[in-house]
Amino acid sequence: MEVTLLGTGDTTGTPTPGCDCATCARAVDRGVERSRFSVHVRNERTGESLLVDTSPDLRSQFLAHDCPLPDAAVITHIHFDHLDGLGHAYRLLDHLPVFAGDETDPETGESVAQTVRRRYDYLDTVSVHPRSPFDPFETCGFEVTLVPVDHPPLLCYGLAVEDPVTGAKLSVSGDTSYDVPDDSRAALADPDLCLADGIVTAAHCEYHPKGGAHHDADGVARTFGTKHMTIEGAVEFGADLAADRTRVVHVSHFLDAGEAFVEPLAVDGERYDL
Repeated sequence: MEVTLLGTGDTTGTPTPGCDCATCARAVDRGVERSRFSVHVRNERTGESLLVDTSPDLRSQFLAHDCPLPDAAVITHIHFDHLDGLGHAYRLLDHLPVFAGDETDPETGESVAQTVRRRYDYLDTVSVHPRSPFDPFETCGFEVTLVPVDHPPLLCYGLAVEDPVTGAKLSVSGDTSYDVPDDSRAALADPDLCLADGIVTAAHCEYHPKGGAHHDADGVARTFGTKHMTIEGAVEFGADLAADRTRVVHVSHFLDAGEAFVEPLAVDGERYDL
């Protein structure tokens, strides 16, 4: 299993267009980027590739990181920075099966799968396949399991991607607070690599109208507001799962420049063989 981090940033990415903050300037100086979230998972046994989320930056990501185009995709939730690159399938792919959750979201009145199908019904190359949480399915030679996480007000899923032959396992937290249900944590546990959502450090919670939540024993917030983990929360989440390695993704440009590119914060283009 070869995992390439195509996009490791939040909604605006880093550097953010029109921003002159020190962190965006540091990214330019270092020649690094955090584009909108997407992960490429290649099955080296079968030669197939799975895409986790379809970033609006999909075209530039594939040009920059020398990955084969996907044979299938999984969508974690319907926020634009995780979904709206699906339109790139037009004239680019012959056929793309897209897997997404089948639970009806009280907020939208439809499942993630139904929303994807409705928004992209003009794409003949895309077929949408609803899947239930905790019910593993096979694609690209992998066993994939969607698990509910906590990203109010919308339904959102993390996922485990496992190679049934080699035993390699990737766990993706999805966009979430630290309050991931125990049964979801169990399904994500013991990965070789954990990609955990961590948007800012806990110190930044003072700038959020809702502050921080899910504090640890030392009072450090593991959730920023209500929707995303802090970086401290993401690191602890990886430890909770007993991950061999954790990379923090969905990182914003609001970090101080001196802390924006330290371990274990990921940048685009990182590649891992599991």
